[in-house]
Amino acid sequence: MRITRREFLKTAGALGAGLATGLYGFQAGRPARAAQVPKTLDPNSIAKFVDQLPVPPIARSSLLRPSPADPSIRVPFHRIEMSQIEAKVHRDLKPTRMWSYGGCSPGPTFETRSGHGLMVEWVNALPERHLIPIDHRIHGADPGRPDVRAVVHLHGAKAPPESDGYPDDWYAPGKSAVYYYPNDQEAAMLWYHDHAIGITRLNIFAGLFGAYIIRDAVEDSLNLPSGRYEIPLIICDRIFDTEGQLAYAVSGMPEDEWMPEFFGDAIVINGKLFPYLEVEPRKYRFRIVNAANGRFFHLSLSSGQEFHQIGSDVGLLSAPVPLNTVTVAPGERVDLIVDFARDAGREITLCNDNLDVMQFRVASSGSSEAFSMPPALRPVARIPESQATRTRLLSLDEYVDRRGNTMVMLLNGTYWHQPVTENPVLGTTEIWTLINQTEDAHPIHLHLVRFQILDRRPFDPLQYQASKKLVYTGPPVPPDPNEMGWKDTVRANPMMVTRIIAKFEGYPGRYVWHCHILEHEDNEMMRPYEILAANGARAASSPPSQEWCKSGGAQLTVK
Repeated sequence: MRITRREFLKTAGALGAGLATGLYGFQAGRPARAAQVPKTLDPNSIAKFVDQLPVPPIARSSLLRPSPADPSIRVPFHRIEMSQIEAKVHRDLKPTRMWSYGGCSPGPTFETRSGHGLMVEWVNALPERHLIPIDHRIHGADPGRPDVRAVVHLHGAKAPPESDGYPDDWYAPGKSAVYYYPNDQEAAMLWYHDHAIGITRLNIFAGLFGAYIIRDAVEDSLNLPSGRYEIPLIICDRIFDTEGQLAYAVSGMPEDEWMPEFFGDAIVINGKLFPYLEVEPRKYRFRIVNAANGRFFHLSLSSGQEFHQIGSDVGLLSAPVPLNTVTVAPGERVDLIVDFARDAGREITLCNDNLDVMQFRVASSGSSEAFSMPPALRPVARIPESQATRTRLLSLDEYVDRRGNTMVMLLNGTYWHQPVTENPVLGTTEIWTLINQTEDAHPIHLHLVRFQILDRRPFDPLQYQASKKLVYTGPPVPPDPNEMGWKDTVRANPMMVTRIIAKFEGYPGRYVWHCHILEHEDNEMMRPYEILAANGARAASSPPSQEWCKSGGAQLTVK
């Protein structure tokens, strides 16, 4: 039997306020009976703005290896270890145990250029025991698998399937895998994070994420703020116990161990609670990633001043979009220009709704700048709907299980392990119609491809459930101006139909699409899809060479 979230909440009550509140009020966490939440830290009890904002280090490579795409070309080779660390998230808290890439969380930022490939050996040097309790009933997390498993996905990358981080291509501590990223795409800010089947939400919560920046000549020509005036801001929410350790609540009931959504009361930015950043009275470029498990951020400045969004997930917008508040869903990125020229000597707070995130301390004077906001950035040609060779109707669903408690989240009513049903042909264009019958806003992410949002439209969900016919109850709503660029993650609003259009370029092979609310993703709201070769054939799979996979590493084959 299918029930709505509102009906479930009416019958079961609400979870504690520290885990609630999301976008549009629809994302209250589902109740867990006899919830066992450790004694937690009240973030408002600690001093604000006493730690300087850290900037993740740049990933450095001292080796060159032959490119898998063309052995006559040598490309940078990086070796990045995943390991457990202790990090100070705040001056007044004890060091926090977390997981890291390259010894820090967020991990080091990769910087590269369009068309310049690179290789990364991702080494699993994590401990054998997980930081977070594991629900072994979730698909892919059965007791027969190691508790600690990892595989890296470069979110937004146009990468071959063997380097995409397929969820089943995980590997245990002591193993490693080498991935090749061609970077054959326009300038954009991507991000990398764990994608291991069944425990993605736990591994990212533990700290496995970082930024990846691609640059190109078009971006160079715009003379955007750079160097110390361009700063990545990787934002997530967490709960800490009174000892400063990460706290991920689990139920005390055997049948209700998993958290249906996670919402923390402490907002962490670049690994710090309430940091400050000293800035000059001039323009800055902030590259923002929402790395939260489930929280949608609504960011604004305490001064009320306007800023400009110049880019979205996978590239620049066609023109700057003035905003006073920007919404960033889990997995999304926004590229902002903030001008502090009129704020000399002031202190300005970056806020999420009514919560403080960080402070900008504007100096009384600063260096001169040559950048002025251009009226145009990069042309973004709209894909005409007439190019689509197929339109797919794909529902977003939630169900109760046989016990009548824990909800299951599905895409198109289909489980992860069932046969592939989405199989576009390489080079073709499709429209995916996302029919959201739930009361959540779901950020839907497609691996490999970029797409454009066509529109959103309200519909009658009861009519659709009864007849599988779409009966619209209002006119189509065009995407917001800051959604008119290239996207890889789209906000599918509750009780609405969201249409996207994508050309399936890149590589044939097996990829995935899923909700980027990580608890939903881990609880079946993820599906494989397969891009067929132009002749309709499936991509051939073969074992990786020793150049690709270190002895004893993961078998990076398409499954």
